[in-house]
Amino acid sequence: MSKGKHEIDMIHGPLAMKIILFALPLALSSMLQQLFNAADLAVVGRFTNPQAMAAVGSNSSVVGLLVSLFTGLSVGANVVTANLLGSGHREKISEAVHTIMAVALVSGVFLLAAGIVIARPILTLMGAPADVIALAVLYLRIYFCGMPMIMLYNFGSAILRSRGDSRRPFLALTLAGVVNVVLNLIFVVVFHLHVIGVALATVLSNCLSGSLVVFFLMKETDEFRFIPRQLKIRREYLQKLLQIGLPAGVQGMVFSLSNVVIQSAVNSFGADCIAGMTAAQNFDFISYCLLNAFAQTCVTFTSQNYGAGDASRCRRVWQLSMGIGLSADLVLIAAMFASRNILIQLFTTDAEVIRYAMYRIRYAFVVHFLCGTYEITAGALRGMNRSMVPAVISIVGTCAFRLLYVFLVFPHFRSPGTLMLVYPLSWILTAIAMNTAYFIACKEAFSRMQAENTDIK
Repeated sequence: MSKGKHEIDMIHGPLAMKIILFALPLALSSMLQQLFNAADLAVVGRFTNPQAMAAVGSNSSVVGLLVSLFTGLSVGANVVTANLLGSGHREKISEAVHTIMAVALVSGVFLLAAGIVIARPILTLMGAPADVIALAVLYLRIYFCGMPMIMLYNFGSAILRSRGDSRRPFLALTLAGVVNVVLNLIFVVVFHLHVIGVALATVLSNCLSGSLVVFFLMKETDEFRFIPRQLKIRREYLQKLLQIGLPAGVQGMVFSLSNVVIQSAVNSFGADCIAGMTAAQNFDFISYCLLNAFAQTCVTFTSQNYGAGDASRCRRVWQLSMGIGLSADLVLIAAMFASRNILIQLFTTDAEVIRYAMYRIRYAFVVHFLCGTYEITAGALRGMNRSMVPAVISIVGTCAFRLLYVFLVFPHFRSPGTLMLVYPLSWILTAIAMNTAYFIACKEAFSRMQAENTDIK
């Protein structure tokens, strides 16, 4: 069977340029997705008040907590279809695609219902200030109305990326991002809908991006074509999806839980601190989008080459993803840090809010590249069908450490700067453990792979 017109040959030929061409649209896609929330924050920060800005900002960790399990499953979707491609089992791809899309739809409906029901209890538990919580609950409930389309976008994009197509998901988010910004300004500036307006704009733009990805899949002419009437969850592919995606999802949930605890500590400093830290967090997110793009690239390229039984090429994928990804992120961090005073004013001109924002920029953002030293390696492990190892390491090295730090260290040295130090410390600890595990796993997996190839010869 010939390759589709959007497919990249990941198992033959030079790797470096293919990795860059695959990762770049993926990074831009992730950045645009993050800009949905950043646009919401910027519009309410410039045209309303710190309370409305805090209401939007305080929800990021809550959304992450509820969505991360299912976003992790989409990583499994990528690996399942990429492995089928790499091993030459294209005839099985159609059933896998329809299983994945069915799981996406069920996940989205579940999240819609769960988000609406638990919005107020979870924000109350986090200690959201009294002058913020009503608006925060309203924003969160409207936001979760778009969950089915968010899940269809994430899972559908994972399917497209598994064959090397990171361009069309990027195009979908580009159009949706423009629509989101325009609707934000119309709803807030013209109709004065403040928090309601930015939430509605986000929902509508997410519906657009999800619909476009579904449309792309429906227009495919090969095994990747999506036909809605063929939606069916098949046990074989569900088990594989859960095997890879569930550990990643649980890791994401626990990771988000640690961020919820950190957000609770941030909440204790008041609305100005919430608004400032949330504005500065967008700097971190942009850096993470770039690093995560190379991590996802590493997952996809490793999955195909692991399926093809090429150990040396798997190693080269990790080396190039790590080298190019970290280098690009260091350049990005340097440029954003140099422009920090200008960029932060895109979100707010309030001096007190800016003062708090600078704590996060100075203590966490400037060393955010450390995050990539374990995220990219975790991607390589997942591409080798070893999803449990990076999940356990991340839960212990990042999540458990942060919880202990917030509960045991922070109360004795209570300041915004001390709180932000939890991030680089956890990144260093996790990176040491993750890379050690990678080299151990490689020695075992690649030795077995080479032995199998020798037996075949």
